[in-house]
Amino acid sequence: MEDNSWFCAEEDKLRDECGVFGVFLNAVKKDDAADMNAAQKVYYGLYSLQHRGQDSAGIAVSDGSEVNVHKSLGSVAEAFDTASLGRLRGRIALGHVRYATAGSCSIENAQPMVQSSKFGTISVAHNGQLVNYEQLRELLDDSGCTFNSTSDTEVIVKLIARSYKKGLERALTDTIQMIKGSFALCVMTENALIAARDPNGIRPLCLGKLDNGWIVASETCAIDAVNGSFVRDIRPGEIVIINDDGVLSFEFGERTSKRTCIFEYVYFARPDSVIDGIAVQEARYAMGAALARESGVPADVVVGVPDSGIGAALGYSKESGVPFATGIVKNKYIGRTFIAPTQKERENMVFVKLNAVPCDVRGKRVIVIDDSIVRGTTSRRLVQILRRAGAKEVHFRISSPPVKFPCYFGINTPTRGELISSAHNADDICAMIGADSLAFLSPDGLLEACRSVCPESFGFCTGCFSGEYPISVPGEVNKA
Repeated sequence: MEDNSWFCAEEDKLRDECGVFGVFLNAVKKDDAADMNAAQKVYYGLYSLQHRGQDSAGIAVSDGSEVNVHKSLGSVAEAFDTASLGRLRGRIALGHVRYATAGSCSIENAQPMVQSSKFGTISVAHNGQLVNYEQLRELLDDSGCTFNSTSDTEVIVKLIARSYKKGLERALTDTIQMIKGSFALCVMTENALIAARDPNGIRPLCLGKLDNGWIVASETCAIDAVNGSFVRDIRPGEIVIINDDGVLSFEFGERTSKRTCIFEYVYFARPDSVIDGIAVQEARYAMGAALARESGVPADVVVGVPDSGIGAALGYSKESGVPFATGIVKNKYIGRTFIAPTQKERENMVFVKLNAVPCDVRGKRVIVIDDSIVRGTTSRRLVQILRRAGAKEVHFRISSPPVKFPCYFGINTPTRGELISSAHNADDICAMIGADSLAFLSPDGLLEACRSVCPESFGFCTGCFSGEYPISVPGEVNKA
């Protein structure tokens, strides 16, 4: 976990675990400089995935015979400089940005993780969380494996390495059939880049094309960042192997129904991404429109909480006819090391992070659109900020249902006791945050909003709202 003396800019938000980005450049001729810049492309890709994790960043690169890695705590800009990036030469590269959920925030847990053996070197970057991590680690411990981290990703690396003598495809298949939970997995060997997605497709992963190679990424916005072209999403239960022979795809088990994490559309993903056929910003517009239909209230302006509430606010405004205004501005220069030693001071940092635009809200009935309420501290401070700026009324509208249950698949959710909606209804929460009214989007409204963007889309994981998960969750009661 992060040091509690640091102010987390997203203290009252759910946070995704990480993002992965891999590049395979086609060989042209030996020692061609154009063949050796895969790490630079991964660097740009990770920059565009920075919203998925700011605790650590790393890149591993292969020149065909040797794998080198550089990783560090902090953001991509903090982790790399010109010298460190210049040392990463090769035409295959794999990168990762991490926010810690499984395992502490330490350099030992930073990814990609690299394992060398007499059969070759394997690098792994993983977005998601294994629910059978403890059992698998105990199994490996009993067989004599030693561990350098507390991350579930190291378990994946060890499992692949243990079976690598059987060949790459068999090692991947054996490993993936053992691990349970969510995973968007990127694996690199000396001469191949591999992508795999769990059978439910909980975490996103997609395939892109470069003029001279291929890309694997958590989101399409990262493909755009390196001037690539989106090809398709990796299918649930699919393994894709990219090498000099081309792109090989096969399924590692029975196909199950897709259960994409619905919070990717509500909050996690960048608005310019498209995940499993659903354009994220269009989905947020549709969520806002659904909110207006379900819980409209007379008002003078609609404002969105930056940044993830703005799309839904625009959708609400268009559907309701209530004008959109900026209303709230965000200080973008608060980093992860901004010091606030006590819990009360951390909560009060919302006043530094967010502020009202008085001319937009003074004397007006204001509808505030946010993507979720987790603990309620940010919402309460926002009401105070808006009233201090002269708002006559403050009506909160949330573009997702109440978050009542923890997530076990790669989202940093507090325990049930810390989730304000697990013990309180909307009226109670409204009184606690000091708003004039509060309403959440209904579960049906959220699903319909996503499906209205892509009618062919099917299942979603909504466990944080319903408590019903796509796979069984060991130890669920212990986290309650």
